[in-house]
This record gives sequence, C-alpha cells and structure tokens, in this order.
Amino acid sequence: MKRDFLTTLTEKGILADGAMGTELYRRGIFINRCYDELCLSSPEIVKEIHREYVSAGAELIETNTFTANRLALSGFGLETKVREINMAGATLARAVAGENIFVAGSVGPVSWTKKNAGVMDPKEIHDAFAEQIRALADGGVDAIFLETFTRLDELKIAYEAARSVTSLPIVCHLSLKYGGEGEFEGLQPEVAAEEMDIWGADVIGVNCSDGPIGVFEALKRMTKVTKKPLSAMPNAGLPQMEQGRLLYMATPQYVAEYARRFAQLGVKLIGGCCGTTAAHIHEMKNFIKAIRVDDTGKTKVIKDEQDKPYELHQVRFPSPIPVEEKSPFGALLGKKFSVSVEIEPPVSTDPSKALEGAMLLKEIGVDAINISDGPRAMARMSSTAMSLLIKERVGIEVITHYCCRDRNLLGIQMDLIGANALGLRNLMLITGDPPKMGNYPEATAVFDIDAIGLIKFAANLNRGLDFAGRPIKGSTKFLLGCGVNPGAVDIDLEVDRFARKVAAGAEFVFSQPVYEVERVEEFFKRIHSIPKIPIFVGILPLTSLRSAEFLHNEVPGMQIPKKVMSRMESAKTTETQRQVGMSVASEMLEAIHAMKEVTGGAYIFPPFRSYAAIGDLLNVIR
Repeated sequence: MKRDFLTTLTEKGILADGAMGTELYRRGIFINRCYDELCLSSPEIVKEIHREYVSAGAELIETNTFTANRLALSGFGLETKVREINMAGATLARAVAGENIFVAGSVGPVSWTKKNAGVMDPKEIHDAFAEQIRALADGGVDAIFLETFTRLDELKIAYEAARSVTSLPIVCHLSLKYGGEGEFEGLQPEVAAEEMDIWGADVIGVNCSDGPIGVFEALKRMTKVTKKPLSAMPNAGLPQMEQGRLLYMATPQYVAEYARRFAQLGVKLIGGCCGTTAAHIHEMKNFIKAIRVDDTGKTKVIKDEQDKPYELHQVRFPSPIPVEEKSPFGALLGKKFSVSVEIEPPVSTDPSKALEGAMLLKEIGVDAINISDGPRAMARMSSTAMSLLIKERVGIEVITHYCCRDRNLLGIQMDLIGANALGLRNLMLITGDPPKMGNYPEATAVFDIDAIGLIKFAANLNRGLDFAGRPIKGSTKFLLGCGVNPGAVDIDLEVDRFARKVAAGAEFVFSQPVYEVERVEEFFKRIHSIPKIPIFVGILPLTSLRSAEFLHNEVPGMQIPKKVMSRMESAKTTETQRQVGMSVASEMLEAIHAMKEVTGGAYIFPPFRSYAAIGDLLNVIR
C-alpha cells in the first residue's frame, strides 16, 4: 500500500534529497542551458541524479522542474512545453522512486528569472503557477514544494494557484536573509510563519537562504508561532568563486550536524538546497537516524577568470601625482602602522547609527574608515553616499568600496567620475559577491569586468583616459586599493590574481580576516617577487562559538584554524567565548604590528557593529 505523505511526515519525519542544479552543473551542464528541459533531452542524467540521492538515503526526491513555468520557459522559447516538461519531470522521478520513496513537485518563483516580476499582472503569475502545478499533479507527485521564494506576496499567489488545481499537500518554503547572531534582514521568520499558517499551508519551511545556521535560527523562531510541520533545506553554506566556478564550502559533516539539530528542534522534513550533494544526504541520514520518532510517537534523542595573466614586469600606470599627495590616507601609507575599521551602510534611509559609530571610531583614534559596498550582496545605502556623509559630518578619512556586480561599464565610469568630483579619493576596488548570496537572488549579476579590470580602468582615469582609452578633460586623483585573501582555498590562483591587481595599478591592499600569524608569513613568502605595496591585515574578533562556526563553514573566504576553534570550544559561556575571541584578535594585532612586512597596518571588522570594542583591541599596540 502506498504511504501517505503527511501521515509519514508527522509520525516519522522524512529525509529529502539535495540540490539538482548543483549536480547538473557538476556534470558539465552550464547555467545558460534550461535545466528543466533536460527532463526531455537528457532524461538519463536526471534519473542518475535521482538514483544517487535514493542510494544515499533520501526518502523523498524532487522533480527537476524548479523553473518549469511558462514565464521562465519563454526565455528559452519553450513556453508551449510546460505540461510536457513537468509531466516528464514527475515521470522520471516516479520511475526511480517506486512506491517506497516520495516524489515532490518542485516549483520555484517567477521572480527568479523575470526581472519585471514585481510589476507583472498577479493573474498572469497565478495562471503560470497553476499550469505548472496541474501538470505535476497529473504526473503523479505526492506533494507540491513551493521553494526559494524571497517574497511573501508571490509565495501566496503560488500557494493559491496550487490550491486551485490540486488537493495534494503543499509545502511552502521561504528564503530568508540571515544577518548573524540570530538577526534577520527584511522579512522576519515569525511574520512569515504566521502568514503561511493562516493561508493553510500543510508544511512551513525555510530553504536555500544562507547556510544551516541561518535556517536553524529561522525555524527556531517559527516554532514559537506555529504548530504546522516544519521543513529545513539549507544551502551548503555560501558560494565561493574558485577558478571560475561557484563552490559551496560547507562539508557534509557540518551540514549533517545541523540536520541533527533540526531533528532535535522537531523539524519533520529535512533536506538540502544549493551545494548539497548525495554525500551530504548520506551524512544527514547517519546523523539523524538516532533522533527519529519511534512507533509510540515519542522522539528518541540519541565570469571566467582564467584569462591571460598580467606579467609581473608589466609597466605600472604612472600616477599623475604622488601617492602621498592624493589624500591624507595616502600620506600615511608606509609611514606608520595605521588602523582602518569597516562600517556597513544601513539597509534603511537613516544613516545616524553609522555616523555615530564613525564618530566613536574617530574618538578612539582610528586612522580611516572602510565603507563596504553591498557586502554579501545585500541591498544597502550606497557606499558613495555613506562615504560622503562620514567624510563631511565626522571629518575622518574614508575608503570607499566599489564593486563590479551591479554596474555595467557605462555606469562604472559615470560613478567614478562622480566620486572624484565629490572629493572621494580612496577607493577599494573589488569584484563583489554574486546576487545569489543576497536578499535579491533574482537580481542580474552584471560583472562586465572583475576587480583587475576595474583597477586598470580606474588607473586610466587617473591618467586622463576613459575606459576606451580616449582622452577626457582632466583626470581623477584616486588612491587605488584592492583585496586579497591569504587563506584562499586555491592560494596559487589568489597570488596570481594579486600580482595582476598590482600590475593593473593597485597602490594598497586590504586582506580578508586572518587568525594565524603563520598564514600571513606564508603569504608574504609567496608574494615576495611582486612589487611591494602597503598591506593591511584583516582582523575580525570572534564573538561566540556559533559565530566562529558560521564564519568557517558558511562565509566565502573565511577559515578559522583548528587551534582557534578549539579555544572557542573550550569556553563554555557566551561571555567567555567573547573574551577568547577578543584575546585571539589582540594576539593577532600585536603580532602583525611587530612584522616589518606589514607596511600598511590593520583592517578591523567590528564584530556585529560593536564599535566600542575596537578601543579595547587597540590598547595592545598603544
């Protein structure tokens, strides 16, 4: 007899599969293809992925139909094949699942692929969802999974469309943006859960989002406002670009440990999203098997960057004026051990807290303030506006971050000429995090150029040339900075890119946070043949064991050494963990202050905007 999905879910719990897109991409199918159409053109590949998940222990597999609605398929000229693709997706999954494995019909948001989804006719969106879901239901799925929705209004339309065409159970997933330390940016978990509960959703959950920590924190808060079964399907951390590919860095063991925590929290449906593989699902099965509910109903707790490198002997772009004359910050470079602290612009229209933080930092005695540009692809006040406000109202040197993610070449040139006119001289030029990481994952990633190209173009502006090499009236007076990660997974690639940034015109460099002096020393050995520019070593005090785990497993470019993690684990209270974190940061600051190779200084990231803690940290070098 075929099992009932909701009965099994509430009585036993269900382990779902992991990512489909990740596995297709891993097999060499690039993202310019329509993945949903592979159900027709490459059915064996899709079935192979389903079989791997079943072999790993998945008790539910999802159809390969995430964007198989007519609005998304129209971008590939496939809008007339909605029913055919969804029926095929359901049939392929059912053929692998048999009678013992559940099949869920995967339905993603229209806004994932439609830039104008916010102004589209709700009826058009409703009808597109209804058409897709009807085909999935007719294909024999056991439930409908609405997943990776970032907007509650669109999720409601999808839910209502599903209810209008089928009586199958409906699982509603939102993708929420975790800001750290239990905080969420934008839509709050409790509000979302209450809304979905009111609609009548059979299962409420969080998928995609960031990594396991963010999903866990969201569901923990959802348990306070709903009694509906909950679902957790996190990414394997946040993606990191390595050799032109987006890789998810969280290990199967780390994700599986959170699967155990999900089960202990009472979450009934557990699986994975972007970056998770059959290896993750296999580990998750092993980790949660001792938490499963027994027969009595009681819980048992037991852009490709591989272009031709710049040559190291390439002639540097000549500066129209000396570095020390470009700005007060430039005058400090190489002259003293300087300290710059990062401030994130607000997500609101009110800059007062950032200004207060900047004033406090000035009083503490820091030399400059870094203004980030949409870190983690979050929509915030522009770095240019925040920089100007701090420069004029606080009276301290600012270093304006500027990334390639959101602007084409035309917009970049306009922005930089404007920044020069505003008197913003210090630039930190970076590639930028992909939109997939942020609160608008459907946003277009422009990336006309990367950080290397951006530095080259900005250096041209300093010479009085536009991006095409044509003379312009006047020239900019930018001091050009770049970023580097001494702890990169592919350190050879990182060193090569750093060399190309220096060759392109970078005049100073800020590093990602580092927690071992040995890592800094090794990095200096690797870059000994590259022309020397002042380097600022990144320092980010750890505030808790949870934050350390989050940074290590879910934030691209971050690695917490085992010995540091052990020190954090040995501290049993939040306060002692904070003290250990500050001690580690103090030791690191003191060590780099004594290194003759560090000709720039320290680049400090205030832990969760705790600017007052910076004063205590700086005492070790005063």
